Amino acid sequence: MSSSPSLATTTPPPNPAQPTRSQRRSQSRRESASLPWRYLGYVGYYVGAGLISGAVVHHPMAPARYSMIAASGVLVFLLATVLNDLILAKERQPLSRILRVLGTSTMLSFGLGMLSGGMQHFADLPERCAVLIPLGIVLSFVAFFLKEAKRPWRRIFSLMGLAILVVTAFTFLGLRHIAPTMAESGGGHSHSDAVPEEGSGDGQESGNGRDTTQPTSPPTSPDATHPSKEPGHDDGHQH
Repeated sequence: MSSSPSLATTTPPPNPAQPTRSQRRSQSRRESASLPWRYLGYVGYYVGAGLISGAVVHHPMAPARYSMIAASGVLVFLLATVLNDLILAKERQPLSRILRVLGTSTMLSFGLGMLSGGMQHFADLPERCAVLIPLGIVLSFVAFFLKEAKRPWRRIFSLMGLAILVVTAFTFLGLRHIAPTMAESGGGHSHSDAVPEEGSGDGQESGNGRDTTQPTSPPTSPDATHPSKEPGHDDGHQH
């Protein structure tokens, strides 16, 4: 008589690729603890890009001042990048990756600053912003894929890259066409630092206007120079 096959079931070994309950709990605690730091990192992204956007637009008006603002924006953006992409990264990054992240993040910060600042101040400085906006599109696109993609040049020189190039060209031509009309209309608030000086043309015109409106003093009559001489009285010298 043949023996029947064993009906006992064996427990399958745990899958090493699937984390256990304790591992998932530990990972959840780490993500919860890092959430405030990630918040600070994202605040740094937006604050840095905002400082750069104002600096690149207004730089010709006060180069020294806005160069310092741009440098501060780049520093804030890079600190946020180090926090998010390096310190809070799940894996330790090699030196080549760190240098690439820092370099491309600087490019990305300027690209985003040119794009956002140019769009915000186009009505005020149309000629300058007509160049900053297309340049910001190209620079931010190239910097992002250099930073994030494993094979960035394949991504850049692709159909998407061609589409970005076409959009940039049409944007530049369109903004250059609109810029003269915006400059003539004088829309937006003025960014001129020039203050009218005293004695300028407007001031002289207003002064002349005041001079012409002021009444002139009436001419003094001969009688006014001799108070003692009154009408109807003789001065004693008539014959």
